[in-house]
Amino acid sequence: MNGYVNQYQQNQIMTASQEQILVMLYDGAIRFASQSIEAIEKNDMATKGKYIGKAMAIISEFANSLDHEVGGEIAADLDAMYGYILRELSNANVENKKSRIEGVIALLKDLRQTWIEAIEINNSEKANGQETVPHVANSTI
Repeated sequence: MNGYVNQYQQNQIMTASQEQILVMLYDGAIRFASQSIEAIEKNDMATKGKYIGKAMAIISEFANSLDHEVGGEIAADLDAMYGYILRELSNANVENKKSRIEGVIALLKDLRQTWIEAIEINNSEKANGQETVPHVANSTI
């Protein structure tokens, strides 16, 4: 059964648009952060570190893929936000503070929702031939 699930997930990724992959990555970061809270509650420090590390890897990739030339001030703001999130996750890992991770999850959920709204606007404008937000997923992840 696990093989079928893995194949399904792989097919989802391979057929997803860049925008869908962006949302999936936010979902992954949120899931990993949530799993790190569960590990703290179980006093399982190795698992906590593993999941915080996975969440940090996704956020680091977001930060590394920002295009500051195209994104300008938005890219700079996102870069600062991603830096803050990485610091909070790092501190949460050292201090075993669920509250820091909960704050990160709230920020990630807000960012995810903002991207969904931007993608919807971009798709709507594309459909109407207006496309005023060029290449949403490529410009400032």
